[in-house]
Amino acid sequence: MVLLQEITVPGCVECKRFEEWWKTNGAGFPNVRLEQINALDPAGQEMVLKYSIMASPGIIINEELFSSGGVNTNALAKKLREMTNS
Repeated sequence: MVLLQEITVPGCVECKRFEEWWKTNGAGFPNVRLEQINALDPAGQEMVLKYSIMASPGIIINEELFSSGGVNTNALAKKLREMTNS
């Protein structure tokens, strides 16, 4: 199972774009579990510091920072397919 974490901020346009993409495409990755973490919560603040996230959303895959700010969904889909062989 691949853990995909989204570090999000309320009102973030890029976060909303990613979430809409995941709603449409997430079912194609049954071995990926999405966890959304609010950057304003204590756990979110820890992750922002740990991964030096400067823009939202922060996308973390299995404890490695994939991107921060706008998400290249083509690159993300490719990475998830490679990791899950789907």
